[in-house]
Amino acid sequence: MQPLAGQDLLHTQPHPMHWLATATALSAVIAVSSLFQPSGATATAAGTTKAAAVAPAPDPGRVAFPVNCGPNRLDVVQKVSGDLDGAGGTQTVAVVRCHTEAGTPPSGVYVLAQPSDPKAPPRIVATLLAPAQRLSVQDIALQGRVVSAAVQGYSSPDVPSYMPDVHKTVKWQWQGGKFVQDELPASSTTAGA
Repeated sequence: MQPLAGQDLLHTQPHPMHWLATATALSAVIAVSSLFQPSGATATAAGTTKAAAVAPAPDPGRVAFPVNCGPNRLDVVQKVSGDLDGAGGTQTVAVVRCHTEAGTPPSGVYVLAQPSDPKAPPRIVATLLAPAQRLSVQDIALQGRVVSAAVQGYSSPDVPSYMPDVHKTVKWQWQGGKFVQDELPASSTTAGA
């Protein structure tokens, strides 16, 4: 027999004991689910889980270097990149020289940093070696935060530009807010020796 409309069945009426049983069951489900989380799940604010993206190294091809090559082009012959000042950014050390088919043109060594605007060209923040010093960089390396370069030059203006006779290693490291240079003693070679 079906109950008539408007008649309530006693077993369908909620009692305090029903509410208590439902609350207990729901609490148990929440407690158990908190024990089983996916690996790596953390409670952090939205947007803070991403690591800060490291900016790419400054591109020396986008820089106007302060070197006058006359009718010849300026070549970027070597580069190394890393966090030179320990501030978390990436800088590039670029070795440039005027293009030539013969001889050993002097090199310029410049430290580049990228401005906060990624569309802006990198800027020169330090000159480690100016072409006016008449030294040519043969090799450059970065170990940790120390930049080292094997350079060659001339003991006097009488030495032909195609035959450098002074060879040394120069190192630069960021200390006290500037690049400090340290060099190993130069070795000199003489013609016919």
